[in-house]
Amino acid sequence: MGMEWSTSLATGLDWQDSHHRELFKRINRLLDAMATGYGKEEVRTLFRFLDEYFVIHFEAEERAMEKHGYPDAAVHKAEHARFMEEISRLRGEFEKGPSSSHVIWVQREVVDWLINHIGDMDKKLGSFLKSAETV
Repeated sequence: MGMEWSTSLATGLDWQDSHHRELFKRINRLLDAMATGYGKEEVRTLFRFLDEYFVIHFEAEERAMEKHGYPDAAVHKAEHARFMEEISRLRGEFEKGPSSSHVIWVQREVVDWLINHIGDMDKKLGSFLKSAETV
């Protein structure tokens, strides 16, 4: 049950779309692991990846927002912070003792955020940045 990258999620910025495709790849690894009974181990790997992803991707987006004066920067940054807090909470629960239902919850939370955040907020940001960079 994989998730497929779709051009409908593309922001038009190579660096941003590349980061998003990598996240899709990692989520698909999680889904594959869950389907074969290895979800708990893969969740640990996903948490480690997300730690790196937050630093690289969120900082890149936030630097671009500041550089170009993105008007919705505060809302976008708040969404990044909310997601990082949610992942931190989920990681804490996971470390107390992972269960199959917890693995499913982590997968659902990350997939929902991925589709909704990229499909809405990041597409708006990408459109703004593309127009700002051509001025």
